[in-house]
Amino acid sequence: MKLILASASPRRAEILRNAGFAFEVYPAGVDETRLSGESAENYVLRLAHRKARSAAECAARKNDRAIVIGADTAVVVAAQILGKPADVEDARRMLRLLSGQTHEVLTGLSFIAIPEGPESSYVQTTRVSFLAISEEDIDKYLNTGEPFDKAGAYGIQGIGGRFVWRIEGCYFNVMGLPISRVWSTLHTFGWDDMK
Repeated sequence: MKLILASASPRRAEILRNAGFAFEVYPAGVDETRLSGESAENYVLRLAHRKARSAAECAARKNDRAIVIGADTAVVVAAQILGKPADVEDARRMLRLLSGQTHEVLTGLSFIAIPEGPESSYVQTTRVSFLAISEEDIDKYLNTGEPFDKAGAYGIQGIGGRFVWRIEGCYFNVMGLPISRVWSTLHTFGWDDMK
């Protein structure tokens, strides 16, 4: 049985690879528009499930036996959901909101086994506290280009990590894939790649 990651995120792939998993990537292009009144938890869970379902349908057409993992991550601060910034000013706005505050990083995860079809979905949350960031430091960070493909406009594993002074919960969740929770969930599906 193979493992399929329903995500084009290089960080999620890196986390899985570094944890010793062999897997295939089936990027799932889904509309990431938030529904009116949708909570952050429901938003990331819905997108994770849609990604997993899209990849599962593709794999089923190939008659694959697999477990598909769909994931989506959002940053929540001051009741606002921060996805990937649309442009420089949007990234600047996000970093100003995060400066000196504690925010939550939510990752929705959805697992689908094919062809038999057991499924499991949940949201993993990590609290992240930022130092106060000066306008000059925000400008310098924006000039690195790092913020533009990341929820909340920062990468904890890169330059953005210098702004983080505390986390409560899974570090890998902030990168987009809580690997220990993924591993334990795969075990409930009967996955054992260490035989």
